[in-house]
Formats: sequence, structure tokens, C-alpha cells
Amino acid sequence: MRGYTFAHAVPLIVVLALVSGCTGKESAPTAMAQGPVAVLVAPVEQKTVPNQLREVGTVEAYSTVSIKSRVEGHLEAIHFKEGDYVKKGQPLFTLDQRTYQAALDQVNANLARDVARAKQADTDEQRYAYLLKFGVGSREQYDQAHAQAASLIAAAAADRAAVESMRLNLAYTEIRSPIDGRTGHLSNHEGDLIKADADTAMVVINQIEPIYVDFHIPESDLEQVRQDMQKRTLEVDAAIPGQPQAPEHGMLSFIENTVDNTTGQILLKGLFQNEARRLWPGLYVNAVLTLHEIPNAIVVPSQAIQNGQQGSFVFVVGHDMKVQSRPVVAGTSLDGQTIVERGLAQGETVVTDGQLRLAPGMTVKVKESLNGGAGSPS
Repeated sequence: MRGYTFAHAVPLIVVLALVSGCTGKESAPTAMAQGPVAVLVAPVEQKTVPNQLREVGTVEAYSTVSIKSRVEGHLEAIHFKEGDYVKKGQPLFTLDQRTYQAALDQVNANLARDVARAKQADTDEQRYAYLLKFGVGSREQYDQAHAQAASLIAAAAADRAAVESMRLNLAYTEIRSPIDGRTGHLSNHEGDLIKADADTAMVVINQIEPIYVDFHIPESDLEQVRQDMQKRTLEVDAAIPGQPQAPEHGMLSFIENTVDNTTGQILLKGLFQNEARRLWPGLYVNAVLTLHEIPNAIVVPSQAIQNGQQGSFVFVVGHDMKVQSRPVVAGTSLDGQTIVERGLAQGETVVTDGQLRLAPGMTVKVKESLNGGAGSPS
């Protein structure tokens, strides 16, 4: 090799030494990565679980009444405070009654006058009928007496109707609650002139015992709901987000008769007694509709289910502490557990934490089982 000297060989040896040193430094992490990976595991269980639909619901008042006056008058008294819980028949407002009392007195007087006149006219009619029978009186006199009596009887009947109307108007000055419920914001105050059937309600009362929870389900679930509803009364639970108390318990009471073709959803309502008055109109809740129970269901902790390009899968730990990636068909989730419809068997062990560091065939060591104790594959 002409022209190749020792001076050229020295740099080449240095380069080879550097490459060899770098290769040696990178081999250490690779060797460490091949050690057992610490993971959390849990056993695959088989048990009876409820089949449930979980949706976001909205609380709706059982009934809502906008209180308006049926007569005009000055507001004399308010018998409650806004926000109070009122009973059916309880007085709410009192309007000035003097005008309507005077009108009632007047029509009562008119009635008494016309009743007296009608009695006199009836007596005259009978007298002229008697005279006509014996040929003493004339037919014209009798006809006039008959017409006068009929006219005054009709006037008395009209007076009675006017009396009843005035009595109603007078009664309308005392406004009472038509339902049990909680009052809202007051729109009027004592001394205000209240108009009949005004645009703005004096107060709105919401009946909250019982109360509805509205929620929507996909139309694909409608047939199952209808089938189960024919067999039993379906239970609905409503949990208030952020509150530790147990959910409120109610029953499914209503299914809308039309599916919303813009969303593919249908409205359902649960009826709750709401004796503790925790549910409030307009409140958002987590609604859970229980359809039926699923016996012998295979369940795993929900965190064991992973999603990949090919669908859902789990890492199964074998007796040799090596993991396998197994595709599964995941169903509904309940209280942190997911039903596995296909892919797992009772007694197997799945990884619940540490999946990001795993690949099929890797060896693992059980750091801690889901229930807090040391665990190992069964």
C-alpha cells in the first residue's frame, strides 16, 4: 500500500477507540432495560353486575306555577318571604278589597230589589189569571202582567249571576298557593298597583317534592329500556357531582314518544320523592338507569383496558411472569370496573399500572396488587 505511513495509522486507531468507548457506554442502559418491569396487577373476576346506562341529567320541577292576579288592585300585604316553602292553600298576597266589597254590596241590593219586584209581578199575574178565568179581566191585562213577571224573574237571575261574579272578584283579592312548593323571586312589593293577568308573574312557585330528573339516552338503547320496563319498575339514581352523599333514588316514570332526529336521542324522566330536598330545579346530576343484572360477568379494573390501533387490549401476566398483549371486547363500566365481553377468563391476572413500559414477552415483577397487598399471577 504505497504512501500509507504510520502517521496515517495513528488517527485511525484513535477513532476506532472512541467508537468502541461510545458503544460500551450505550450498552449499559440496554442491559438494564431488559430487567423485570415493576407493575401493579389485579385478578380477573366473575360476578353478577347491573346493566346500567349513565347519562348527564337535569333536575326539573314536578310542576311550576306563575302566580298572577286575576283582578286589579293595590297590593296590601305579602304573607311570605321569597324563598319560603309554602303549602297548598296558604295565603300569599292580599289586594285592596274595598272596591270589590262595595261592588258586591251593590249587586246584592239590586238582587233584593228585583226579587221583591218579581214576587209582586208574580202575584199580579196570578190575580189577572183568576179574573180572566171568570171573565172579569181582559186578556191584554193578563198578558202584560205575565210579561212583567217573566222580565223581573230574569232580572233577578241576572242579579244572582252578578253577585256570584262579584264574590269571585272579592275572593281573587286573596291570592293563595295552588301547590306545595318553594317560592322564587318577588316581583312586587306592598303598595304596588297590581294589574290583572300582568305580563310578569308576582312570584313563581316550583314543586320539588316530588321532582323529576330529565336525561337522554341513544335511540339504540330504547328497545332494551322498553323491554325491561315491561318486566319491572326501573330504578334511577341521581348523584350530585362533587358531593360525597349517596345518590338520590327514584323510578323511571316517563319515556318521550318521539326520538329527536337531529341528535338520535330520546328523553326519559325519573321521579324522585326528594324528601331531603337535595335535588334543585336546573341542577346537573349524574343519572344512572339500571336495566337488569348480568350474571357471571367477567370484570377487570377499568385501568387495565388499553386502546391501540387494533382496538382494546390488556396485558396478561403468565405463570412465568412474562406478559402477553391480548385483544378484548370491553363492555360497560361500573364503579371503576369494566365488563369484558370476550378475551379473558376468571382467575387470570392483568396489569393495571405500568403498561407504557411493557411490550409482549417482557418479564415483570409485581410491585403491589390492586387491593394493597403483594400479588402474583394465579
